Amino acid sequence: MDKVLVTGSAGFVGFHLSNFLLKKGYEVHGYDGITNYYDIELKQNRHKILFQKKNFKATTGMLEDYEKLEVLSEKFKPDIIVHLAAQAGVRYSLENPRSYINSNIVGTFNVMEIAKKLKVKHLLMASTSSVYGANTNMPFDESQKTETQLSIYAATKKANENMAHSYSYLWKMPITMFRFFTVYGPWGRPDMALFKFVKSILNNEPIDIYNNGEMFRDFTYVEDLVNGIFLLLNKPPLKSDKGQSGLGNSTVAPFRVVNIGNSQKIKLTDFIEAIEECIGKSAIKNYMPMQIGDVQATWADSTFLKNLTGYSPKTNFKEGIAHFVKWYKEHYKI
Repeated sequence: MDKVLVTGSAGFVGFHLSNFLLKKGYEVHGYDGITNYYDIELKQNRHKILFQKKNFKATTGMLEDYEKLEVLSEKFKPDIIVHLAAQAGVRYSLENPRSYINSNIVGTFNVMEIAKKLKVKHLLMASTSSVYGANTNMPFDESQKTETQLSIYAATKKANENMAHSYSYLWKMPITMFRFFTVYGPWGRPDMALFKFVKSILNNEPIDIYNNGEMFRDFTYVEDLVNGIFLLLNKPPLKSDKGQSGLGNSTVAPFRVVNIGNSQKIKLTDFIEAIEECIGKSAIKNYMPMQIGDVQATWADSTFLKNLTGYSPKTNFKEGIAHFVKWYKEHYKI
């Protein structure tokens, strides 16, 4: 069974992916900075669960620390690297853009250098639906030009895609970039909408609803996302793939970009209504204008993922919300 290095293993997606791989019998080594961008205790609790599994070890370190990353990688000798660690969040990138350059640009460069040095079978790295930026032709598919990012966060992720393509071409490294579409579910991030909405409604606090509720998102349940990543794990791109119907494969390198989304455009107000129904309580709504750096809508065309793996994310958002609310109440003893 392959050995997998997962960066961001104490993060939301990294935790779920590591747990999934461990259940499948993989040996996993996590690498995470456990930064204070949000509640450190939540990250530590995720790692505690993973440490209960016999095939999991982890190193605490920043992506920018190349020497630490190199030492652990040369000792562990991963067959596959899944790079999920990043400075996340569109809004925080307005306050602290430098952290995005350090983590997402320098850190990702370090991960690519390690992958090149170790000649891993497949390097998989997280991108985001935010790279589609000001594009309005929906659903978004991987053949669209992505030149109009609206936040530093999105711009760093687009830079990652470009850096990865050049490394793939130069060193014949099989690289898959996956673009996430608004991931949610148990153990989610406190800075994301679902977590904030549930917490505020339960505490009788108002929720901020941007663009007066005229927002649309392709909400993707975390287990669906992880399943998609897992199915891509042992399907490295080949140089001969030649673009597969003009979708996400490069024509000159063993490189691809893949959307992983639920392929349903859900209105924010419908999402909030489903939360209210699940909790059995109405939200106190504070309608706000569109926030700078945000996009009005995201919507994934996941045809390429289906072509590659035979799989399409399918969890209904109401079902996913119910799973999250159940976890939230249990975790915070409500």
